[in-house]
Amino acid sequence: MNGEELALDLVADFPAIPPGWSYLDTAATAQKPQAVIDAITRGYDTTYATVHRGVYARSADMTLAYEAARRRVARFVGAASADEIVFVRGATEAINLVAQSWAGTQLKAGDRILLSTLEHHSNIVPWQLVAERAGAAIDVAPLTADGRIDLDAAEAMLTPRHRLVALAHISNVLGSVLDAQRAATLAHRVGAKLLLDGCQAVPRLPVDVQALGCDFYVFSGHKLYGPTGIGCLWARAELLDAMPPWQGGGAMIDRVSFERTTYAPPPARFEAGTPHIVGALGLAAAIDYVEDIGLDRIHAHETALVRQTRDALGQLNSVRLFGPEDSAGIVSFAVEGVHPHDVGTILDEAKVAIRAGHHCAQPLMAALGVDATARASFGVYNGPQDIVALVAGIERVRRVFG
Repeated sequence: MNGEELALDLVADFPAIPPGWSYLDTAATAQKPQAVIDAITRGYDTTYATVHRGVYARSADMTLAYEAARRRVARFVGAASADEIVFVRGATEAINLVAQSWAGTQLKAGDRILLSTLEHHSNIVPWQLVAERAGAAIDVAPLTADGRIDLDAAEAMLTPRHRLVALAHISNVLGSVLDAQRAATLAHRVGAKLLLDGCQAVPRLPVDVQALGCDFYVFSGHKLYGPTGIGCLWARAELLDAMPPWQGGGAMIDRVSFERTTYAPPPARFEAGTPHIVGALGLAAAIDYVEDIGLDRIHAHETALVRQTRDALGQLNSVRLFGPEDSAGIVSFAVEGVHPHDVGTILDEAKVAIRAGHHCAQPLMAALGVDATARASFGVYNGPQDIVALVAGIERVRRVFG
């Protein structure tokens, strides 16, 4: 199946994409297929009830569906058990949970954390907050010339004082794919844990957390064609067992008294309050959707679109491309003499939606020597016609700005 056939087969599944509109901002958030919308509608319309609380049949049925969604996620990422999956609001909350509950109790003065230059702010700021409190320090691995995390440099930087390595599995700006298995080997060699930000990976690559060798893996549902407000933390069972709760409230307790409270085992210990019940159902439907297509096929489709886009933009003298040639589903670029916001505005007038800005990666922008970039990112609904529209729009940008 070629890229055009895939797009023609699937774009009809996405009611929010009208004919003639090229949506190229999937790295920010993916459009939702009808199957996910239907699952969310059913959840609120005909089956809604709370979970883990009611003894009536509707509540029991919804609890079963909610926990089935957890098992669906566990299978999706290769977890050893559904109890290793914690539902959260998104990857940002998942990273903050690990920072507060694991790092907040493990780090001490003099310890170190290793990040990389291309990290999203949500994989920088939580570590800064916890490191400042603990008296720990943060080191930053540089990038290779083509925009990958330089694991050779990381290996030279790592010491037994490093307790954590936190890296993006796929860069949200450059689309560069981390050699996660090697990163895990390097981290474990010095006794550190590895956290992977999988937001850009799970929509476009098969992920098996056990095969990758990481210790924590986080992702958001809305980039995986699922709802907003739902995401997941996977962590090794022994790590979750040793972590204290980071929020208190209903559902995360064993027994409460004014003298002493004891806590539920994971994952309930980390899911205080009424959860995003229908969000979990929508996430499970989204996983069904991408697995029915096949993540290998999605990756091949997006790789072909990236190659076509880079080839086409590379023919334009005034366009600078960022990231590696084999970036995964993402092409960042700049038009000489034109601010990316102006590029985005003119493309919008041409019915092409891209992202323009620092992409929540200001340290990376500084390393690239720019304030911002334009970014086209692909999904299963895109095809060659979207590349044609993008290139035509950029040519208009060049005419407008001379």
